Amino acid sequence: MLRDITLGQYMPGNSLIHRLDPRTKILLTVLYIVMVFCVSSPVWYVIPLAYILLCAKLSGLRVRQLLSSVKPLRFLLILTFALNLFFSSGETTLIQWGFFRISKEGLMTAVHFSMRLIFLVTGTAVLTLTTSPIALCDGIESLLKPLSKIGFPSHELAMMMTIALRFIPTLTEEADKIQKAQMARGADFESGNLIKRAKAMIPLLVPLFVSAFRRAGELAMAMESRCYHGGEGRTRLRVLKFQKIDLWAALVSVAALFLTILCGKWIKL
Repeated sequence: MLRDITLGQYMPGNSLIHRLDPRTKILLTVLYIVMVFCVSSPVWYVIPLAYILLCAKLSGLRVRQLLSSVKPLRFLLILTFALNLFFSSGETTLIQWGFFRISKEGLMTAVHFSMRLIFLVTGTAVLTLTTSPIALCDGIESLLKPLSKIGFPSHELAMMMTIALRFIPTLTEEADKIQKAQMARGADFESGNLIKRAKAMIPLLVPLFVSAFRRAGELAMAMESRCYHGGEGRTRLRVLKFQKIDLWAALVSVAALFLTILCGKWIKL
């Protein structure tokens, strides 16, 4: 499960999606999230599906890589599906077993919200897999820069978000090493009920937190030794600049958003 976490990982490449301006990718990700929330029926998820498959094709990512980002959320997906399936009201009853009742409307709602969660996770995975942490930091800082006129710490916030994303794969790898070391010493993380499994995670979490605090201290000392004082007077090796491919990507994304809205409004399924 730890190996399945793709959030914060970056896959180097020279594809069309990789060459997009990071600000464009951040804004298009927000636009994609709006598109997913505008889907009114599970049938119309075919539009976000076509969009995400196009992004995967243009970025050189495999569909398996995107789906692996959903694996850590298996329990949340099952819980979301079950709650909407059994507790959503509806008129058309499909199965009645005691006080358990499954309606057609509840089934459609369960599928709808489960698919929404899957599409949200895979869409954000495209952003992190095709954008380096430095480019992501520069993009967030550039988008938030107008707020700095009212005292908003845009650079500091962008730096914190980027560092958090950057250390997710590092902590995941560290947790995997600690888990294997504990299993070699006889620790059991799989058997037993939920309470026993939670107690078995304590030998894993304690050294992981110690390692995280140690890495945070080392990073702070490294930044201080290099005279880091925030974004004031900071220059960049690569200056962000919008290109024609950013415009075309924006047009395709806006068209997909309007198509989703129109289909949900005019075509009822």
